Amino acid sequence: MRLLATGLLALLSLALSGCGYNTIQTQDEAVKAAWSEVVNQYQRRADLIPNLVNTVKGFAAQEQTVLIGVTEARARATSIQVTPEVLNDPEALKKFQAAQGELTNALKSLIAISENYPELKSDQNFRDLQAQLEGTENRITVARNRYIESVQAFNGTIRKFPVNLTAMMFSYDVKPNFTVENEAEIAHPPTVDFGTTPPAPAETPAPTN
Repeated sequence: MRLLATGLLALLSLALSGCGYNTIQTQDEAVKAAWSEVVNQYQRRADLIPNLVNTVKGFAAQEQTVLIGVTEARARATSIQVTPEVLNDPEALKKFQAAQGELTNALKSLIAISENYPELKSDQNFRDLQAQLEGTENRITVARNRYIESVQAFNGTIRKFPVNLTAMMFSYDVKPNFTVENEAEIAHPPTVDFGTTPPAPAETPAPTN
């Protein structure tokens, strides 16, 4: 009986492997890992914001509308639960994306006002925070792209025959993905201008005969 049970388990394992079960498991874990990196990078950005707001406030306290807008956008973005269930809930992912997009736009407004305050723009702490923010935005873009690719791979796999039968048997469904709405805008993080760009050389007047 023990040999029979062992044989049946071996056959079952072989059958599951042949019908894509192991591939589904691997790709599902890849999606979760990619999502964790997205969340980590967004959290990294959120952690930078209080210091950035306080630094700007020290030089431009009158910019209350922008400062409050960033603070409120951060609060909304960080209040959204980012549990693994989000990966299977299109509406939850849409809300998460919308909140993060709102925060991205608020940060762009905050960075833009530095052009009106030379002392703020030249402050070393502000420059350091800008550089960290730009680096984090770049990491967010990379993490989002990896997540998009991992979801595309997973969804493509479970739609193929006969893997789709296995997915149906174990209740695996296609996962929602980041939408392409505003994707081009999001892909370009706030730029850091340290005012070090050399001026364009003056044109040399043509010699007169």
